[in-house]
Amino acid sequence: SDLWGAFTVPDDPSRSGKAPVAIAGWMRLLLELSIFFFGIWCLYALERPALSIILACLVILHYIISMDRMRWLLTPESRYPSGNEME
Repeated sequence: SDLWGAFTVPDDPSRSGKAPVAIAGWMRLLLELSIFFFGIWCLYALERPALSIILACLVILHYIISMDRMRWLLTPESRYPSGNEME
């Protein structure tokens, strides 16, 4: 199984809602950003700076458009896979 599909936040409205490996919302956001920025870095390292800039702009646009999901990922309800905040 791949990282993108395996590590999900339970009840994520942008996914099926099923989480093979449940993680907190902030961890999912960090995982997504890491994967995208690794791709951007790879394009730059392959001496394709124009493509890396295009991909970076598309990633930024994607997260601007899905700002409501980003807020949800950073709420206490998505912070812990069990749904309960730790004290």
